[in-house]
Amino acid sequence: MKTLIHPTYFPNIVTCAIMAQKDVIWEVEDNYQKQTYRNRCYICTDRGRHLMSIPVKHVGGNHGRQKYKDVRLDNDYQWQRQHWRTLETAYRTSPFFEFYEDELHAVFDNSYEFLLDFNLNAIQIINSCLQIDTGMARTASYEITVTDEVSDGRFLVRSKQEQGFLQEPYEQVFSDRHGFVKNTSVLDLLFNEGTNALTYLKNFNLDFLNA
Repeated sequence: MKTLIHPTYFPNIVTCAIMAQKDVIWEVEDNYQKQTYRNRCYICTDRGRHLMSIPVKHVGGNHGRQKYKDVRLDNDYQWQRQHWRTLETAYRTSPFFEFYEDELHAVFDNSYEFLLDFNLNAIQIINSCLQIDTGMARTASYEITVTDEVSDGRFLVRSKQEQGFLQEPYEQVFSDRHGFVKNTSVLDLLFNEGTNALTYLKNFNLDFLNA
């Protein structure tokens, strides 16, 4: 069964587990909403769970809702440089940072106008790192409900809502200080588990999707 999900900023582990186990359709025709994983992700630093948020240009209230695919990045602020430095500081000592460094750094070197384009390109790089072929099938229109042939995973884009799934812990750089931090960006899994990351994602329990 195909699963409908949003392209998010360096997707979290549960989203990447879907990418590793399911045929994916990317929702690209929805309206943009604030405080979602569309423009944010969480990593682990020496201070614990840390938010990285991409600045975007919001349209004025008179223009109504804005499509996700029309959201422009606010590149007046050097967010790409700052985010990469944050990743370096957090994961330089992790077992596999250098293994993926060059491939991931490329997405921060290029310039983008639209948030969706940046996210889709970053997802392709993640696919390469994980050695999976998720595919880039996209929606042609927005539908509130989906057919019986499609599982709706779009609720996973909400960053403020904890989801009811179980996650097996793995060793994180600062786990001795903060314990296991659940459902971070897949970058945390890659830098800590390396080539074992795909096996971890394929074994992730996705039963909650059918609950």
